[in-house]
Amino acid sequence: MYIPRSIEPKIREWLFKGKIIVIYGARQTGKSTIVRRVLTDFSSESTYLNGDESGTKRLFAEAEDASTLGHIVGNHKIVVIDEAQRIENIGLKLKILVDTYPDRQIIATGSSSFDLANKIAEPLTGRTVQFTLYPLSLEELTQTWGQTELLVQLPNLLIYGLYPAVVTASSLEEKTVLLKQLASDYLYRDVLSFDRVKKSEVLKKLTEAVALQTGNEVSYNELSTILQIGKQTAIHYLDILEQGFILFRLTSFSRNLRQEINRSRKLYALDNGVRNVLLNNLNPLSLRTDVGALWESFIVSEFKKQQFWEATTAPLYFWRTYSQEEVDVVKDIGGMLFAYEIKWKKPKLRPPKNWIISYPTSKWRSITRDNFLDVFVTKIESSGT
Repeated sequence: MYIPRSIEPKIREWLFKGKIIVIYGARQTGKSTIVRRVLTDFSSESTYLNGDESGTKRLFAEAEDASTLGHIVGNHKIVVIDEAQRIENIGLKLKILVDTYPDRQIIATGSSSFDLANKIAEPLTGRTVQFTLYPLSLEELTQTWGQTELLVQLPNLLIYGLYPAVVTASSLEEKTVLLKQLASDYLYRDVLSFDRVKKSEVLKKLTEAVALQTGNEVSYNELSTILQIGKQTAIHYLDILEQGFILFRLTSFSRNLRQEINRSRKLYALDNGVRNVLLNNLNPLSLRTDVGALWESFIVSEFKKQQFWEATTAPLYFWRTYSQEEVDVVKDIGGMLFAYEIKWKKPKLRPPKNWIISYPTSKWRSITRDNFLDVFVTKIESSGT
């Protein structure tokens, strides 16, 4: 079963506009599926190359100039290079292709933004349009399932996450198998293959620590002490995990007012299913003690996806004071602040006192399992404070 992705029509809009289309995203988020769907409109006028395959690597290794690269393009209108980061000198070769054949469409995908982005940044300056494909969003699921079915499936989404193949798997056993493959064969393979990762066991332990602490504020000093590595190494490895689409960070919101914490950050797993399989805990909600953390991570991840689906530059933050007052998510949209509290069950009726005093014109909303679709599907953004 294919669940249509919001990004697909946006990609189609950029076809044949003189730009290389670059699609980032973890393995199994659906990058290959989307580009193959695009290719169906061009049938014999397109070609698909997989950078994981030795034949593709050899083909590009032997093509060193416009003439020999031209043999790869041939008469095709569209050339797709999947997992392009696996190909040596891919940045320079893509530059030659787009400069020599501006009327052709090159599409490159990459499972690790740190790797592909580093390889194409300089040679392809001004020559690309870039997209990021995340696991499924609530809006995408609702358009296929409807709101009633989504609510029925919510417990499974909290436990098994939103990777397309996992969501559409026919049994819980199949979901479990797919998640284990994602966590080991795919995610770790891409992250650990990055040439600046020198201590694979440390990175694995760091990933597990992040999974355990999702939604918590993180201390780089504490992580470095626990893992017995330098602080800068810990920060560097967190950067790799973030660019490998395993986690993301929220920084604290502050306008330097008294009592506000302004130099902190929280870690979140991008997908609950990957987080849970890393912790070897796929138990149902009734047997879990971390339902609140799962719900918070689920909702904050949805905000992260929403940034990209709507192409908004509105940053996401959290807010906390030294007296332990807290707002889970803060969105700054053109100077207007939207504050969100995330609760699985009983919401607070009012925001923290110091938030109201400091930001009296902000909007406030509690997000619970009873109203979350208002925010992410029907888009009732917020009620007033």
